[in-house]
Amino acid sequence: MPTKKQMRSARTLENMTKQRGKFPDVLLKVIKISDIILEVLDARFIEETRNQKIEKLITDKGKKIIYVLNKSDLIDVKKLDKELLKEIYPYAFVSCANRKGVKELRNRIKIESQKVETIDDYGRIQVGVIGYPNSGKSSVINLLKGKSSARTGSEAGFTKGIQKLKLTDGILLLDSPGVIPSEKYSQENQDMMSQHAKINARDYNKVKNPEVVVSAILKEYPTQIEKFYSIKPDGDSEFLIEELGKKLNFLSKGGVVDTDRTARKILRDWQEGKIRV
Repeated sequence: MPTKKQMRSARTLENMTKQRGKFPDVLLKVIKISDIILEVLDARFIEETRNQKIEKLITDKGKKIIYVLNKSDLIDVKKLDKELLKEIYPYAFVSCANRKGVKELRNRIKIESQKVETIDDYGRIQVGVIGYPNSGKSSVINLLKGKSSARTGSEAGFTKGIQKLKLTDGILLLDSPGVIPSEKYSQENQDMMSQHAKINARDYNKVKNPEVVVSAILKEYPTQIEKFYSIKPDGDSEFLIEELGKKLNFLSKGGVVDTDRTARKILRDWQEGKIRV
């Protein structure tokens, strides 16, 4: 007979399977009815958080994309690839945490809105907001509006369905659930799961093997990890987790380090932007 934990895991997997089929339909609906699309990206991982298949669908429909580079407070903007920035023009740097970039983004929306030839029956331009789970779509909407209107949450995929929110008398914002491209979605592929956890598309408390993700992040950002925790693991994630677990007193019976709890602590620090890249 399955345990309660196994039953909860089965229900979670079933819900995720249902959502995986549902969310792309909602996303396509947002794209269909929108005149302009805001694609919210993580400024630290621009390429990784782009959905180029969806971008092509948008441009094929003759609609404009404005790239919103969120979490820009966590990077040195001057070090970004200039060729990449040319490729994703027009864009706007924003920091929802520091409430910066809203004027630039509003101006971008205004400029592109003036180019829209047809508007809805109510004389409004509809601006869809898309992106990976936890990219900050709802936070960007709240930043634009200057108040908390869109529902936000730290859990990936928090937004359910389409939210329609008034930005101005002539502009309507459409929020939608975060979507991981179906060809990149996996419950088993460790590389994909690590990638999604790194860019915050999978929550630290729901990653199947957090130690694997910590290893991947350490391999890519060893200096930043060492500096933040004042531990020099020399690329050894097991050593990092062991030493940090001791430092934080994350111990199980017998004084053994709770590696799962410690690894998730590292992922949480990473996903919350405490570790700067």
